Amino acid sequence: MPVKIRLQRHGKKGKPFFWVVAADARSKRDGKFLEKLGTYDPNPNPAVIDLDVDASVKWLQNGAQPSETAKRLLSYKGALLKNHLVGGVRKGAITEEQLEEKFNAWLEEKGGKIDSKKENLSKAEQKAKSEALEAEKAVNEARIAANQPEPEPEAEVAEDNTEAPAEEKAEEQKDAPADAEKPKVEEAPKEDAPAAEEKKEEESK
Repeated sequence: MPVKIRLQRHGKKGKPFFWVVAADARSKRDGKFLEKLGTYDPNPNPAVIDLDVDASVKWLQNGAQPSETAKRLLSYKGALLKNHLVGGVRKGAITEEQLEEKFNAWLEEKGGKIDSKKENLSKAEQKAKSEALEAEKAVNEARIAANQPEPEPEAEVAEDNTEAPAEEKAEEQKDAPADAEKPKVEEAPKEDAPAAEEKKEEESK
């Protein structure tokens, strides 16, 4: 009986949730299965994959063929690597201790990469939220500024400014010295004085 490792769909519409199963290749996609190997939830970021690696390796050793999506999940969780190492143990290339050592080292490295990815995603999410808040704040400030009434022209101040020069001019004229208002009387030149004396002498004769 040909066995296929594939995904079986569950969950709600728009929020799919999958089981990783070993099933008869001739059965329907969501029909009966031989064994449930794990789950796959693509909704969060990063996706959540829970897989029984040893059970998956057992089916791979028995000739089960994974679908393309299932193959990526098996590779992500290290099932394909462990299947390869088990083949090396069977051939005598490595020991069981070396298999466990190599696989644990791979798991540790993989875990570090996953943690780093989660941290980067968290930072990117926080940055996006901060930028969204700043943009919303700028829009609100612009909207408030647009709704404010325009200031009325200062007509009274302008009138006061036009009257001020006239008042200052009147005060200057009032404070001007009195001598400036009287016309100056021109004094007769001294040369005319002898002519006046001669006229008096003629009248006395």
